[in-house]
Amino acid sequence: MTNPQIDSPVKVQTNEKDALFFDVLNERRSVRKYDSSAVISEQELREILDIATKAPSSSNLQPWRFLVVTDPELKQKLLPIANNQQQVAEASAIIIVLGDLEMYGLADKIYGASAAAGYMTEEVANNFIANSTRLYSSLPAERLKEIVVFDTGLVAMQIMLTARAKGYDTVPMGGYNRDLVREMFQIPDRYLPTLMLPVGKASAPGHPTTRLPLDDILFMNGL
Repeated sequence: MTNPQIDSPVKVQTNEKDALFFDVLNERRSVRKYDSSAVISEQELREILDIATKAPSSSNLQPWRFLVVTDPELKQKLLPIANNQQQVAEASAIIIVLGDLEMYGLADKIYGASAAAGYMTEEVANNFIANSTRLYSSLPAERLKEIVVFDTGLVAMQIMLTARAKGYDTVPMGGYNRDLVREMFQIPDRYLPTLMLPVGKASAPGHPTTRLPLDDILFMNGL
């Protein structure tokens, strides 16, 4: 029987810049116990989210939206909705990642900005706007949902890594009642709650975990 790998820093030859990046990857843990006295400023939260939104997305339509909860009373109200997972009340902020099912409505703003920045001509931008709007607005609801959930997963990972690089901890949470979250914040139907991300300072480290050996999960040039 092969033994799983312990989740520990990978021993690879790197330059200093690479090493810092790999440290962030290896040090990220799912932390569930937070220092409730720690505060993250709105400015720093905005910096984390701004960097994280460099994530890729389908046709660059960036369907992620962020509902950030820092108010202690609101976090207490979220607690039973999230199965009484204490990190919801203790973390400095809860980022509820939403997926916009009508993200194509901002295609003109996105591609217009790209044209203004010189990344594409106005003609190309207009073609992207027309094609993206036509394509995504006509997709079956389930396919559109798949795309949005996939893209919000990409940005969520970037949030976790950016937070770790800034010295904060996170834990991705899917175990909560989405209908009650929608009701609590009066979230319109176009926005799909995907996951919650508590962010803060750990009061206890996340548990080390194991990973399957690479040979168990890697297939080169075919299965």
